[in-house]
Formats: sequence, structure tokens, C-alpha cells
Amino acid sequence: MSDESQELGITESKSHKPGEWYAEVVQKANLADYAPMGGFIVTKPRGYALWEAIQESLDGWFKDTGVDNVYFPMFIPESFLEREKDIVEGFDPEVAWVTHGGHDELEERLAVRPTSESIIAPFMADWTRSHRDLPMRLNQWCSVVRWEATETKPFFRTKEFMWQEGHTAHASNEGAWEEVWTRLEQYERVYEDVLAVPVLRGKKPEHDKFPGADTTTTVEALMPDGKSVQGATSHNLGQSFAESFDITFADEDEKEQTAYTTSWGLSWRAIGALIMTHSDDQGLVLPPTVAPTQVVIVPIWQEDTKDDVLEYSEGIADDLETAGFRVELDDRDERNPGFKFNEHELNGVPLRLEIGPHEVDDAEVTLVHRPDNAESVADRDGIVDAVDEHLDEIFDKLYESAEENLEENVREAHSPEEILGTIGKHGGYVKTPWCGDEACEEVIKEKIAAEIVMQPLEDEGGSTAGDVPEPDHDECGVCGDPADEIAYFAKSY
Repeated sequence: MSDESQELGITESKSHKPGEWYAEVVQKANLADYAPMGGFIVTKPRGYALWEAIQESLDGWFKDTGVDNVYFPMFIPESFLEREKDIVEGFDPEVAWVTHGGHDELEERLAVRPTSESIIAPFMADWTRSHRDLPMRLNQWCSVVRWEATETKPFFRTKEFMWQEGHTAHASNEGAWEEVWTRLEQYERVYEDVLAVPVLRGKKPEHDKFPGADTTTTVEALMPDGKSVQGATSHNLGQSFAESFDITFADEDEKEQTAYTTSWGLSWRAIGALIMTHSDDQGLVLPPTVAPTQVVIVPIWQEDTKDDVLEYSEGIADDLETAGFRVELDDRDERNPGFKFNEHELNGVPLRLEIGPHEVDDAEVTLVHRPDNAESVADRDGIVDAVDEHLDEIFDKLYESAEENLEENVREAHSPEEILGTIGKHGGYVKTPWCGDEACEEVIKEKIAAEIVMQPLEDEGGSTAGDVPEPDHDECGVCGDPADEIAYFAKSY
């Protein structure tokens, strides 16, 4: 193998060294690079294009459901943070502080935004006077900083990361809950319909909910290595933030009432889940919905057929671009077809069209799927419809593979030994009755670094996390005490 081929290919194994494999895919597929400061990454154009695809979908859905985009400063005065004690306590170890402006020490420290409830809430209070001002739905696309001392994993865990954070105020608790469900359903939709990643919906246990929240709901995605990813969260904050920041309104009887608030967010961790779920030992695998290039056309010629092959290929590229597909015609002279195949496989292009003199003579096109190298032939005249159908097939293949992984990896256990043994052997989710005591989680966490990632949550539509029947035991799977809750244990990113 040439040095050039070695440099292009993936050398680590997804099944044996998933961490090293993941880092290699991110770098060699040109998604991101490491910044000179530890814990930060540089997002390259192809990586940022994935974020833009997610952003485009979510932003449209948000606006369709009454959300307005805003932008608040990235610096938050310390006194603002302190008005919500749970925020301070919850984020204090992770907050980065600005103490100087130029050579001058600041009179008050400024926090680099770890989350924005404490700066958005005071303005929501100023902007809310009457019940007619509600519901108020605000969202911002921004980055946040959380100074975690953990090992960097691009997109999964970095000190600075991109996200969106929504903040809303409502006249009633019912309105707040409706908001929570709406956003949770949109997060589920972006994972399943855009990223081809099935998720489970649930809630976080009391000890792991957002600081100051009444309830934190979550979508969780299971990775092929058996670990769970917290895909996005939607929080019912009750009235705690509204009371701390005086978000009140005059109701229809002109009586002052305290609002109910929510917040909800999805970060570029979704990109990490996308990469980890679908990609393989040949490199990145992307669903057509988000792939920067959906179709690559690779012309294959000898000198005497070059003009005919290129003219034929250019016509197909024009037709596909006119139809709205994201197409690349790879007509580079200095690269042979084999190199091009490997490079586009590495970069995750979902569909490859191969066109040689035989295709030109027969008025056909050879189509090759990225996920499994499935190959077929289509007529030139129907190429637009054929490409559309094949991209749908590729999306379905990716989703079905991920769905099979999820369905096969939700298991029950009813003792500490069973929980530890099942996670240790299989990974995935282990469902067990739980007494509600955090100490029982610690027993498992200390021995195998698994935790309660969620609990089933029945919403107004009757949906629950997972299709596995709830365990019929009424004793905690860890301590044996009476239990009326269900916990999902898993290792997580």
C-alpha cells in the first residue's frame, strides 16, 4: 500500500478501538481539527456544513411553532448568575470567568456563558407585562463554554461547543408542559428523520435534572459501542426562575401572576452521534439528508473515450443539479478512479455514480451505495428519479441498521450482579425497577462507570421510552427496597 493510500485510509477499527477510530474519522474526513488550546476544536467547512443542516431543519420547525430568534451577550455578570442559586451550584466548577478588560481589573467578574437562563430571564421579565405578551418563545444559536477537565472528543465533549438554547415563558403550567413536549418531539424528529438515528424519549432522574428545573426530559441515542448519548434536553422549569427573576404578568382580571418557564437545547453532540452511529472502517457514512455532497459522479475513461465519457457525465450532473441534488463531478485528471472511490467513501458521500464507455454506449449509469457497496444500473433517461429513489433507500438502510442495534440492546435486570454483568457483557440499556435513591446509582457507577441515563416518561400522547414491557418486579434492582420507578442504566458519552 502506498504512503498516500495509507494516509487516506482509516487505520483504526471501530469495533476494537472506537475512540481512536472516531478521532481518525473526524480528522481524515475533514470535519474538524484540534485547536492549540486543550479542549477546543476547529470546525472545518465539511463539519460545519453538518451543523448547518441540523440548524436549518430545527430553525424552520422552531419558527413554525412561534419561536423568535434573538442573541444575548456571551458574558454574564456574576450577580445575575447568583440570582438563581441552583444555576451557580450546578455550573460553578465549569464556569470560565473574565476578570480583566485590557489591563484593568473588572469591578464584577463576568462568566463566559455556560447557559443563558440567568441573562435571558431578566429581560423576559422586562418584556412581559400582560397575559397578552405570553407565551414568549425565544431561541438563540450560539456557543457556550463549560470548563470541563475531561479528555476532548470532537463534537461529543469540548470546552466550547455550538448549540441552540430556547427559553420560553407561559401563563400556565399546562402551557409550559405543551412547550416541553413540542420541543422534545422536534428533537426526536431531527434525530430520526434527518440524522437517521432512532432515539428513546424519557426523563432524567431527580438528582440529574437541570439545576433549578422541575423536570428534565431527554432523547437518548444508543451508539454501536453500547454507550448512550444524551441527544437533547427539554426542561420544565416550573416557576423557580420566574420567581427569582420576577417574570410576572397581569392576568385577564388584572391580577399579578407568576409565569412558568421552560428551556430546551440541542448541541453539536448530535454530529458526534451521527458519525459514531453510521460510519465504518472505511470512514465517514452520512445520510443523504445532511451530506454536503449527496451524489458524486466518477467518470472512467481511456484517452480515446475521454471526451464522450466526460460529456455524458456532465449532462447527468447538470440534470441532477437542476433537480436540486448536491452533486460533485470528480473529473480530476491526476487521480485514478480507485483513489477517487476511496476518497469519497472516506468522506461519506452516500451515492456514487460510475460512468465509463460501456455506460455511455448503453445509455445507462452504474449506482453504488456508500453504506454497503450495493451496486445497480439505471437508465440514463430516468436518472433523476433513480437517484431520488436510491437516496431514500440509503437513508432507510442507515435507519434500519441503527434501529436494529437499539432494539437488540434494551435488556432487563433485577439484581446488582445482573445489571453489572449485562452492561459489562453487552453494553446498551439495562432496565430495572428503582427505589429512587441516588445511592443505588452510585453502587453501579463506582463499579462499571454506568449511570441512570433516563426513566420512562409518559407524555400527553401516551408515548413512553422504548417498546420493551416494563418489568413486573416491584423491588429495586439494586437494593431490594420497594420500587415504583423504572431506571435505564447505561454507560454514556
